[in-house]
Amino acid sequence: MPFSVIGAEKLSALAAIGKTFDGAGAEKKSMAQGTLSVHTERLFPIIKKFLYSDHEIFLRELVANAVDATQKLKMLASSGEFDGELGDLTIKLGFDKESKTITLTDRGIGMTETEVEQYINQIAFSSAEAFVDKFKDQSDGAQIIGHFGLGFYSAFMVAEKVVLQTKSYKDAPAIEWECEGSTEYEMREAEKEDRGTTLTLHIAEDSEEFLDADRLKGILEKYARFMPVPIEFEGEIINDKEPLWLKKPSELTDEDYLNFYKELYPYSPDPLFHVHLNVDHPFSLTGILYFPKITTGFDPQAKNKIQLYSNSVFITDEVKEIVPEFLTCLHGVIDSPDIPLNVSRSYLQADSNVKKISSHIVKKAADKLGELFRDNRQDFEQKWSDVGFFVKYGTLTDSKFADRAKAFSLVKNVDGEFFTFDEYAEKTAGNQKDKDETLIWLYTNDAHQLDSYAAAAKARGYDVLLLDQPIDSHWIGQLEQSLEKTRIVRVDSESLERLIDKGTELEQMLGKEELESLEGIYRNQMDDKGIEVKLEPLQAHDAPVTVVQSEWMRRFQEMSRMQGRADMGMPSFTLIVNTNHPVQKRILQKGGEPAAELARQMIDLAKLSGGLLQGKDLSAFVQRSMRLSGE
Repeated sequence: MPFSVIGAEKLSALAAIGKTFDGAGAEKKSMAQGTLSVHTERLFPIIKKFLYSDHEIFLRELVANAVDATQKLKMLASSGEFDGELGDLTIKLGFDKESKTITLTDRGIGMTETEVEQYINQIAFSSAEAFVDKFKDQSDGAQIIGHFGLGFYSAFMVAEKVVLQTKSYKDAPAIEWECEGSTEYEMREAEKEDRGTTLTLHIAEDSEEFLDADRLKGILEKYARFMPVPIEFEGEIINDKEPLWLKKPSELTDEDYLNFYKELYPYSPDPLFHVHLNVDHPFSLTGILYFPKITTGFDPQAKNKIQLYSNSVFITDEVKEIVPEFLTCLHGVIDSPDIPLNVSRSYLQADSNVKKISSHIVKKAADKLGELFRDNRQDFEQKWSDVGFFVKYGTLTDSKFADRAKAFSLVKNVDGEFFTFDEYAEKTAGNQKDKDETLIWLYTNDAHQLDSYAAAAKARGYDVLLLDQPIDSHWIGQLEQSLEKTRIVRVDSESLERLIDKGTELEQMLGKEELESLEGIYRNQMDDKGIEVKLEPLQAHDAPVTVVQSEWMRRFQEMSRMQGRADMGMPSFTLIVNTNHPVQKRILQKGGEPAAELARQMIDLAKLSGGLLQGKDLSAFVQRSMRLSGE
């Protein structure tokens, strides 16, 4: 007998998979109405070939059907509609390499002949929705996985013949159903004493990879690891039917959460902390998210570690539609039957619930961070090098998170002290305002390489922040926008007098002719056309020569590199010559080649302090230092 097709809304879903259906229908015309018809014999190959992107998913779908059959029986028992013995409800999977078969057996609700006609012989007819609706108030915690009524046909992706034997919990004859991968099937009464269903797949030649114990076990552990009914394979129960995320947080200890993390990620270091999700209104969401240790930036290898489940069935680890980008480096599990999936349960679809769930996850993450900060600030500060990445990335990409994060965002100075934004503004207000009353926050991105710059700033009584994570160069701009009348500049972006310009001018100790002569000597020694020379009267005890790069130019170049733009050919650095330093008098007094050599040494010393002296120039500097030290 041939199959039939039912369910217009499910045909629409199938149409999206197959792209086209060969059928007849009325063209849309004014005042015309009609009913689409579908040729089943042409639809069936589309289901087999295109319904699931990965053929291994057949096992997930068939096991899920067996779980549903078992859950339905438990619901009937709890409602009083089944008063027999439940007995052992373990679902059993086996295979025979010689006969090329895979067998799946459950002791669930089973089917009568009429039900086989409805749910097997009619494509896209699901029994799950009507059953759930009937028993929604009596489910006793049992969950039904099925929805579209298509999972059974995934068997034909790998099997050339499928034999189904089933006996209902009702007093009805057992039924055997057989199909060899076409739209024709045979159905007859069978000898089967125990209730439930046994499904035998005769594996096709191109799918014999599935006749392997390791392959089958790997698929079960991937998709069925937390299904709510025991699943046995080769004498071993392979699933945990009571996963941690479905338990109440009040019943769990920190050790429970850590052990579960190690079960999920056995080779990862211990996480920093976790967030337990447990929502039942206006949507259903459970799960546990862990904050891992991340100190170097956004590592692509660290993504795709959050596992999405629907009613304890693994769906995917691509969760960018649900979890904001800045939280995709988290590890853990999210489980929600309210997340809309496509018909093959292989990816998410756009839906208002997705936005609500995403917003809730962001809020829970922010609440947890705020709680940790308030409850144990010292411990929070110790974790900041890791936690700070999430906070900064979230601030850059999510405005609502940015508002929440202000209360627990921290900055750290080169002395290792931590401050909230308000605390740091108060600390620096007395000495770090410029002539326009703008507060200037100084920072270094390398405590060692720019140590001389930071030390000079601290000698002036300024505080210097350490912002050395890769994300900091982007975060600084966002931070400036959120702070009132505040600028953030690197300690090597200007001379000390101009870093925080208080409007005072120092007296020039050299005459006009001396300045012109000194400028000529330095310019003649500049073989790097990307460095501009600028003479400036500074304190006599300040460095004789300093290499700086303006904050504007640095940010411009960083943005250009991010966008793949080439160097614009503009001077990148400025050589500040401190005309009030005693060494400049010596250079002028020496004259000739000795003056040039000493000026060259000052330039290289400034480059060395700024991390710009390398290779042959560094060797020449060392040799010159030895020679000049003997004078």
